[in-house]
Amino acid sequence: MLHPGRAAAVIELDRREPAPGADRFVEFYWLVRWDCRDRPPYEQKVLSHPHVHLVFEEPRARVYGVDRSLFVRRLEGRGHALGVKFRPGGFRPFTDRPVSGLADRSVPAAEFFGPEADRLNEDIMAGPADPERLRALADAFLLARLPEPDPTADRVAAMVERITSAPELHRVDDLAAEFGLGVRQLQRLFAEYVGASPKWVLRRARLHEAARHADSGADVDWAALAADLGYADQAHLTRDFTAAVGTPPARYAHGSR
Repeated sequence: MLHPGRAAAVIELDRREPAPGADRFVEFYWLVRWDCRDRPPYEQKVLSHPHVHLVFEEPRARVYGVDRSLFVRRLEGRGHALGVKFRPGGFRPFTDRPVSGLADRSVPAAEFFGPEADRLNEDIMAGPADPERLRALADAFLLARLPEPDPTADRVAAMVERITSAPELHRVDDLAAEFGLGVRQLQRLFAEYVGASPKWVLRRARLHEAARHADSGADVDWAALAADLGYADQAHLTRDFTAAVGTPPARYAHGSR
């Protein structure tokens, strides 16, 4: 979430670990609760990660593919939503089609999980937004539908983890060589399992790192950070950040204070 400090006045975010078995496919469950009853509607912006989400929300459950732009959600009144954040590549075993078909869009969850997804959505929306209650419901739903383990999905998750944990990794061909693949093989794997190209994942990881520094409240040496993240210069980082977030990094950082 962008501007997490500002969002905290409106949004309460809770995370829970999935049950053993489900954790091979799911990174965590997230529960968002908001209360805008005494204030104007609030727009929350999210710089998405390379993950597919199953979201239980009003009016029905939906599956969200990787959003390669800036995800914006308008919050009004009081409400909650429960999300299942799949590991990179972790949603592919639940479907018979490439995950790239979900990029930048969402579809009703019933297309993948049948009418039981909508029935569970009614239960989640109608009952109390208790994190443990909702975790138990999500666990039961997924454990009854777990696919066979997919070693390729595990390998893709490791590739994305390598990108996100190694700011010094800047080039697609370096990633491909590290995992013993050709660049085209890597691109096909990411289209099939992630829903975004390896180049996009690399770039988005750098922007997340820049946003993390901006949200820290500390003074940032943007030229030094640009160099650390593999940009040719500060102007290149500024262009990328502005294109993705809608404001230059220094101005974004000022708004986070």
